[in-house]
Amino acid sequence: MTVAEAVVSRRSIRAFLDRPVDVAMLRRVLETAQRAPSGGNVQPWNAVVLTGEPLARMQAAIAAAVAARSERSTEYDIYPKALDGAYEDRRVDVGEKMYEALGIARDDKRGRFAQFAHNFQAFGAPVVLLVHTPRYMGPPQWSDIGMWLQTVMLLLREEGLDSCPQESWAMYSRQIRETVAIPEDHVFFCGLAIGHRDPAAPVNLFAVPRAPLSEVVRFEGF
Repeated sequence: MTVAEAVVSRRSIRAFLDRPVDVAMLRRVLETAQRAPSGGNVQPWNAVVLTGEPLARMQAAIAAAVAARSERSTEYDIYPKALDGAYEDRRVDVGEKMYEALGIARDDKRGRFAQFAHNFQAFGAPVVLLVHTPRYMGPPQWSDIGMWLQTVMLLLREEGLDSCPQESWAMYSRQIRETVAIPEDHVFFCGLAIGHRDPAAPVNLFAVPRAPLSEVVRFEGF
């Protein structure tokens, strides 16, 4: 698989098969991903990889909080409060396309809540990678973490695996911290669901649009 093929075939998978993931393969991917770039070679990413009983314990704690409609709290703003224009339009559009693929109507509040809750079962993925970083890290280091995550996701594709980056886990960081040892002086960032995609699931098949290059990039001097 070329890098381009990995980029094009990668998508946020929201329905995984019940197939285990080989830990040797995960170690290989994460070892290679250590070559991801970071400003000053700081390498600000930290992660915990869960499967089996530890993953089930964390998911059970969050499932209880979701069912009880417990208050959600994040350690950072997942989206800017002032998000608007094309940025907000893209966010809303992909959400509506997902619900349409699932056959969940706009006014089906129960169906939409059930799909929301499914986030915290990692969409059936057998592995979840939890990402955290020291609280004093700034936007450049968070950008470095994004480059590392993208590197991990593309290497997973090369291995025939799939993933779904999930900032939604941040809404239940308290429950995560109660079940997983994450340093108090670190910000919990996100989860990454890892596994094998269900190729027949409609939620994995709908088209996810991207802005045309002319809308986001300007060339000068060519």
